[in-house]
Amino acid sequence: MPDTPCQFVILAAGEGTRMRSAMPKVMHGIAGEPMLGHVLAAVQALGGAEAAVVVGPGMETVGAFVADRMPGASLHVQTERLGTAHAVLAAGAALRPDRDLVVLYGDTPLVRPQTIDRLRASIGAGAAVAALGFEAVDPTGYGRLLTDGERLLAIREHKDASDEERAITLCNSGIIAISCSVARDLLEAIGNDNAKGEYYLTDAVEVAVERGLGATFIRCDEQEVLGVNTRAQLAAAEACMQERLREKAMAEGATLVAPETVFLSTDTVLGRDVVVEPHVVFGPGVRVADGVRIRAFSHLEQATVGDGAVIGPYARLRPGADIGEKARIGNFVEIKAATVAAGAKANHLAYIGNATIGAGANIGAGTITCNYDGFDKHHTEIGAGAFIGSNSALVAPVTISDGAYIGSGSVITRTVAPDALAVGRARQVEIAGWAERKRKARQRGED
Repeated sequence: MPDTPCQFVILAAGEGTRMRSAMPKVMHGIAGEPMLGHVLAAVQALGGAEAAVVVGPGMETVGAFVADRMPGASLHVQTERLGTAHAVLAAGAALRPDRDLVVLYGDTPLVRPQTIDRLRASIGAGAAVAALGFEAVDPTGYGRLLTDGERLLAIREHKDASDEERAITLCNSGIIAISCSVARDLLEAIGNDNAKGEYYLTDAVEVAVERGLGATFIRCDEQEVLGVNTRAQLAAAEACMQERLREKAMAEGATLVAPETVFLSTDTVLGRDVVVEPHVVFGPGVRVADGVRIRAFSHLEQATVGDGAVIGPYARLRPGADIGEKARIGNFVEIKAATVAAGAKANHLAYIGNATIGAGANIGAGTITCNYDGFDKHHTEIGAGAFIGSNSALVAPVTISDGAYIGSGSVITRTVAPDALAVGRARQVEIAGWAERKRKARQRGED
């Protein structure tokens, strides 16, 4: 890593009108995280605890997100949209003369910390300006890097490029680094003599070259600097991120039976020898311990799963689900804000919310915890070794003590003592011959 400290400016002022959304573009999610969050994470991975984030007017949601994710960051509003160089200068006093400048973009979420560090190293090696470029399959619309060997001579925006320059496939990602010794001077020297009348950050290269300063570039893969301006590009970025996350999960010891069907969040943690069957979705905040099997078509979010547990198929773990060692959560079982202790089982067709399930307890099919009274949530306590018969309704707040049995079809509203049997249903009544008499009455046309 270069010796000179670095300052990061992240441009996040884009409105995303092509996405047809009321949400700021950089707040659209990829792998359970706003795009801007991925860029902030890259900065933090490089040891940065602060950044200058430039936004447009009315982007309060972006400001709140930045304050939560990176408290040391500063927020700056670009009130007029006069180009990328103008946006960087909007960071004002955050541009320190003792720190090299790296400009990133909030809508370019796939850039890797290692790539940013390579770009910084180019400045440390003596260049005044360094740009990040890529070979484009279709260069239409991108700025072109005009080079002489390893020297960067200029970056020409597509609208201002000649036919010869448009034939170049080495394109500009927009990400750029500038030496602290010249950063502000170069930015303030940039003019707006171009097709759009804007102050292009890319013109820092040409200004530097005209002053006899060194400019250079490094390359990265095109996928890494994919910018998001449309919903289609958002989907493409999601696909790229998912591919990375799947490869990482498998490299760290998890088996994804059909990787292309599994969707992960950036903070998903999968232990060793976890097996994930097809069509599983991991929302944010999921931690899965060693030896777990997540069966097909399950959905997990803000949940923890202990060693050796089995989840699914078709299970749903909602926020606050804490599944213990070797517990079993089966098909069409939903768990929310509940702890399921070691060895407990809910194998099919149950809803467990705001509850504690003791070790080794068995929850029968069709069981629900009636946790919401229309105003407040209430807790259900089910003790160790308890047996809840099928189609039971446990009306919270209620306690089922250790070892207790609940008869099938019961509605339980009061505490059940340890090892007791509780049956809360109407007594069965049988009327002999009723069905035959009813059929004959119907044949005569009688009600």
